[in-house]
Parts: sequence; C-alpha cells; structure tokens
Amino acid sequence: MAKFELKLPKMGESVAEATLTNWLKEVGDSIEADEAVLEIATDKVDSEVPSEVDGVLVERLFNVDDVIQVGQTIAIIETEGEVEIEQQDDPVVVTSIDTETEETPIQEVIKVKDVKAVPPETTVKSGNRFYSPLVRNIASSEGIEQEELDQIPGTGKDSRVTKNDILEYLEKRTSAPVSTQKAVETISPVKTISKTPISVNGEDEVIEMTRMGKLIAHHMIDSVQTSAHVQSFIEVDVTKIWNWRNKVKNEFFKREGENLTFTPIFMEAVARALREFPMLNISVDGDKIIKKKNINLGMAAALEDGNLIVPVIKNADQLNLVGMTKAVNDLAIRARTNKLVPDEIQGGTYTVTNVGSFGSIMGTPIINQPQVGILALGAIRKVPAVIETSEGDFIGIRYKMFLSHSYDHRVVNGAMGGQFIKTVKDYLEAWDANREI
Repeated sequence: MAKFELKLPKMGESVAEATLTNWLKEVGDSIEADEAVLEIATDKVDSEVPSEVDGVLVERLFNVDDVIQVGQTIAIIETEGEVEIEQQDDPVVVTSIDTETEETPIQEVIKVKDVKAVPPETTVKSGNRFYSPLVRNIASSEGIEQEELDQIPGTGKDSRVTKNDILEYLEKRTSAPVSTQKAVETISPVKTISKTPISVNGEDEVIEMTRMGKLIAHHMIDSVQTSAHVQSFIEVDVTKIWNWRNKVKNEFFKREGENLTFTPIFMEAVARALREFPMLNISVDGDKIIKKKNINLGMAAALEDGNLIVPVIKNADQLNLVGMTKAVNDLAIRARTNKLVPDEIQGGTYTVTNVGSFGSIMGTPIINQPQVGILALGAIRKVPAVIETSEGDFIGIRYKMFLSHSYDHRVVNGAMGGQFIKTVKDYLEAWDANREI
C-alpha cells in the first residue's frame, strides 16, 4: 500500500487559494483516477478536483468552507501500488486547518511514508468567543489584554478573530480607538466595507450577501482604493456598422452557425487600439510597470443572479472577426451556464463591459485590478445628427453610441486616455461597408 497526497492544483496565474464548497467522497470510498473528489470555488468560478490515482479515500484534511492554498494537501488516498511523488526523499508538508477560527493553516513537516493528517491546535474560549493559540500569541506579544481582545471585530466563523483581524487591528491601533472598531461590518473573511453602524427595525429585511457578492464588493473597493480613477467619454457614429451587420448577419449564421453581434466588432477595435497604445496594456507593481506582451481582453458578462463575471479572450489581437465572434459567443454561453474553467477568467490585460445591454447610454466602470483601464460600451441609439458632406451640412438619422473609458491616472494621463478611445472611435467610424467576412 502507498499513500498519495491529493493537492489543490494550480488554477490560473493569479489564483492563490480556493474555498472548499462540497466533499463528493466520504472517507472509505473507492475512487477512480480522474474521478471528482471535491468541489471548490475561487473568486468567481466553481470547479471540481479530480483524483490522479485509483484508491481509497482515507483522510480529509479540510472541511467545507475552509480556504485552501494552491499546492496544499487536501486529502490522502491509499493506493494498491507505489505512487511516484517528485522528490520522495524530501519532506512533504501536510496541512490541517483550524476550522473553528479559519486561521492560517498549521503546518508540520513529515516524511512521505508517514503521511497522516496533522490535528488542529486547540482553541481557547473567552466568554462566547474562541481564540486560536496563534491569535493569543500575537495578542500576548503585542500587550493586548483580554478585555481589549474581546473588543476586536472578528471576521471568522461566528465572528471569531482571525490572524488577519488582529494584524489589521494592530496597524490601526495607534490612530483608531477601540470603540469605533465595534461598528465595523464585514463583507468577506479578510476585508471590511462599512465602518458606520446601520440601524435595522422590525419591518426591514436583512439579506445575506452571496459569496460571489462579497468577493465582488471586496474587489471593487480594493480597486477604488488602489487606482486613481479618471474617465474620458466620446460619441461614436456606428451607422456603417449597423447597416453592414444587418446585411451580413443571416448569411454569417448560415455559414458559421454563430450569431454575429456587435460585441466582437467592438472587441476587434479595442484590440487594434491597444496595439497602438501598449502603455494601456500594463499592470502596476509598486513603483514598477509591467508591460504585458499579450493582449488578453476581459469581457464582462452578466449572470442570471445579477452578478458579473469576466472571461478572458487570450491573444485577442491575433483573431480575425470570425474567430473573435466564436470566442465571444463561446465564453458568454459558458459564463451563463457556469461552465468556465478558472484559467479562462485569469490573465486579462484590459476589460470591456457593455453597459448598453442594460439600457445605459454611458457609465463609469471600476477598473478590474491589476489592469489600468476598462471601456464601457453604451447603448446604440437612433438619433438626429448633423451630417457633413461636400455639398454642405444636413440633418439625418444616425446610429450613435458613447464610449466611456476609465483608467488609472497614476500611470495613464488624460492625453493617452482620450487618444485611446479616439482611436477606437476612428476604427469604428471607418468601417468598410463592403467588408467580407
């Protein structure tokens, strides 16, 4: 017999952790290779973790709702034969987690042949709250008495104080009185959004935010606190595109089996503009700018529950319009049916969101970190407009829309931000009415 460690696999370049949402196998169950053992959720995508071997599940090292780091051992599977593990002579870290406090995992180094779960440390109770040894050690070393510790807002299970809570409290300790911190309301296991008490009377309905809602709220606040948001707006005449699409869409559907929407046309224009303005295809890391080699366009898609998800079209500037249309339709459909894989929402370098689909003519979208720009597409409207011709100006009916560009003023000045959407406008207005697809 051999024991195999089932680890949380890498799920994308920026995914560091996932939440365990459901165990599909019980201890003692037989498992086949590639069979799903558990379900996990990252910030926006739910996935299954399959076994790499045939065997029997002998230990589960995490509970539902625990947060697991990429590379951590989730479970132990006993196999009939020997299992090849890289660097078998080296120690392997097997991790357990304090499920009562959602603390940072407690790790112990053991040998592969002695693989077994490490029991969680005992928590200590004070009044109605539990404190893990790690939290108590930090409090003791920082001179925090029990009365003060009891006043720190907790974001763990049953409002228990986690390591992040006490470290955040220590950072604010010198400037923020303890009394004000009682009013903090949590939105996620590690962040807060409101420091003002909210009164609730008997007629009010209290609705718990969904897991995705909490994560989106945290992501939005983090973006506003990180980037200096500024916006530029421009109006675009898309009459040529409107008429061209009406002319070719039926034939395109017959040939490709795909609906030709306006979205891939706009995405193509954005990808072309980013080639001309590579300093909008960047990320900021402290005082350094990371200039991205590939143009990976995020495409915000609405879900049935009202939340948004942003699948990514990789190397968008290398796709023709047929390829862009297929990519847009495929990602949109799978986003709505929750069939995206984690890597498909990672690695975006610039984002496009269609606020016009909700009837808005323009918007001021929040940057999708760690990117530095996001473009909102407004609704296409039929409006009266002045048309300039060689024979003079006259009033006519045109199809127009607004583009709203939010960008990070730390690294993108107003000139570049405005020139970028002007370039997108020029591409769209210069559309070839005789273009073949």
